[in-house]
Amino acid sequence: MPRDARQAGVALCAAAVLCAHAGGLQPMADEELSGVRGSDGLAFNLRDFSLSGPLTLTYTSPAGASLWLGKLELSRSDDPASTFSDPYRLRVLSRGNGLADVIQLTEPANASGLLKWQFAADWGVNADGTDFQGGALRVQDLVTRGGSVTLTTPATPGVEGIAFGLALQADIGHVLLRPRGRDDASEQLRLSGVRLGAVSDSGVLLGTPWAIADATNQPGIFNAVTEANGQSYLHLGIGWPTTSAPIGGLAIDSMVFKSDSLPGGSMDLGSSRVGTMQIQYLDVKLKAGF
Repeated sequence: MPRDARQAGVALCAAAVLCAHAGGLQPMADEELSGVRGSDGLAFNLRDFSLSGPLTLTYTSPAGASLWLGKLELSRSDDPASTFSDPYRLRVLSRGNGLADVIQLTEPANASGLLKWQFAADWGVNADGTDFQGGALRVQDLVTRGGSVTLTTPATPGVEGIAFGLALQADIGHVLLRPRGRDDASEQLRLSGVRLGAVSDSGVLLGTPWAIADATNQPGIFNAVTEANGQSYLHLGIGWPTTSAPIGGLAIDSMVFKSDSLPGGSMDLGSSRVGTMQIQYLDVKLKAGF
């Protein structure tokens, strides 16, 4: 077969394949295309999420003392009706005024409260020759709504690390401390109905996230710091606010100790509430163990 004929045949076959695959495609209208922007970022959700295994997280001080969390379990229930309409959103946003752009992760609004997290971990401390097995920590039915994490670079010249903002609203069914193990409820401290979020000036929870740190007006900072004496630290801080610091509140519906050593087997401490609280400045340094 002549070369020109073979090339023509290949081109004809390729065109036929493309037409077959494109048969179901339809052109998009200009108004539809105009609504798609790169700045819309990435939207995603989690289905059937769970994590468990022998993972252990340990902080060890230069003196050798350590605090650890082990046998971590983490899972989340789903809201099938809102998988696509109420996702996580990851965006890059411009702040203007010569400030660096920010990366912002916004979580689902979760208005129905069906997205519930479950967490469990064993914990312990090793210090001064003592290996203390603390038992287990369980967090049940943690519901977060509309919070966000914002990451950027520090605006202060010469400061390295990660600047961040954090907004959080959380409702927790139960927080349990069980010294005899995560499945042994014979002895425990139980906090029930824990609620954290923004409040009004009168201390009423508003049902909206509390801006614990703001990347522009009150940035948090996470970095490594080495002082003049050569000592290195992991540093976590929140700067002074340029405007009034947001107000948050905390409410706990029930606090109960349960133990065989208590009269009647338990002690009910009732409810507790912090009407209003603000973070004006935070500076925490952890000695690095390396």
